[in-house]
Amino acid sequence: MAGSLRSLISEDQLQARIRELGLQIRADHPNETLTLIAVLKGSFMFLADLARAIPGDVRIEFLGVASYHGGTRSSGAVQITQDLRGSIEGHACVVVEDIIDTGLTMDYLMRMLEVRGPRSLKIATLLDKPSNREIEVRVDYVGYAIPDEFVVGYGLDLGELYRNLPYVAVYSP
Repeated sequence: MAGSLRSLISEDQLQARIRELGLQIRADHPNETLTLIAVLKGSFMFLADLARAIPGDVRIEFLGVASYHGGTRSSGAVQITQDLRGSIEGHACVVVEDIIDTGLTMDYLMRMLEVRGPRSLKIATLLDKPSNREIEVRVDYVGYAIPDEFVVGYGLDLGELYRNLPYVAVYSP
């Protein structure tokens, strides 16, 4: 895919911040088994590193969601492509997302998950674009607030490409 990449967040910066987030999440839930709910596909790298950065007991669930449908802007239409395999009733849950942009997808997911009766439900996102919000979402753990630019790498894609980059880059067509 033709285009250029400009590094925004280096691999070392990502790993340092994720270690901090892991310790912060554990400090907020000192004696609880945590259930991390990964929003696929984009969050898989962040999830893997975050899970390793959280001391103590951690469960992992996966939730497949599509809202970009191959483009560079969220369509606003959320499609569940894979539901949770297990119950989260009574669990301390953290939804792990790669990026929160308009807030529409996360608002939908939080409402969908809250009715399943978790003891607590928080959000951890690697990247946050607060300037793009169309609906307000309470984000509990933020790796980095970024400007309104299209980013790829470290799990984030454009047409399924660039997920394998170990850093986050701004993509320009």
